[in-house]
Amino acid sequence: MTIRVVVVDDQDLIRGGVAALVAHTPGMEVVGEASDGRSGVDAVRRTRPDVVLMDIRMPGLDGIAATAEIAADPELSEVRVIILTTFEGDAEVLGALRAGASGFLGKGAAPEALIAGIRTVAGGDALLSPAATAAVVGHVLAEPVTRVEVEADALDLLTDREREVVALVAHGLANDEIAERLFVSPLTAKTHVSRALTKTGARDRVQLVVLAYRSGLVTPR
Repeated sequence: MTIRVVVVDDQDLIRGGVAALVAHTPGMEVVGEASDGRSGVDAVRRTRPDVVLMDIRMPGLDGIAATAEIAADPELSEVRVIILTTFEGDAEVLGALRAGASGFLGKGAAPEALIAGIRTVAGGDALLSPAATAAVVGHVLAEPVTRVEVEADALDLLTDREREVVALVAHGLANDEIAERLFVSPLTAKTHVSRALTKTGARDRVQLVVLAYRSGLVTPR
């Protein structure tokens, strides 16, 4: 299946370079480009891509607000956003993830890392750099309990195995790694993750990470 991608960045050179890289990758197709958040959201609504590569700092509607608009639209529930930026400060990371982004990549990432990241997010996994992960965990634990994005008592709806899987997701394991750790097939691991997402109401694996730390299921190492 071809992964359909929209690239949103106000710098023509970066946007064009990323689009060219994606377009020349087997199994991927660029279905739209935009130079600001508003036209980016319009392109997403028009083309319904699988993945959006979204810059943060743009004129008009910025990348965080654009991501929030995409995530809030029920008709775009299958669209996943990767923030592609030079900024990985705590405020940017948390703002983007709360808005509904499924991952973060620095613009200095190697081409193969970008392509792998697109495949990761399109496959339903979260994509967080070490810096982004540290920011998520630190801020999630520091915030008042009333600011939980997904209610902690949602864990009560999970089976013991599903809770175990959520903990492994929070430790950054992909489905194949979870399967290896639990001695099950990758399809079984994926099914457990999907059920956990459905039962907790989490949009994606990023929210499962937040849930795991906020509930105390997982503690920082």
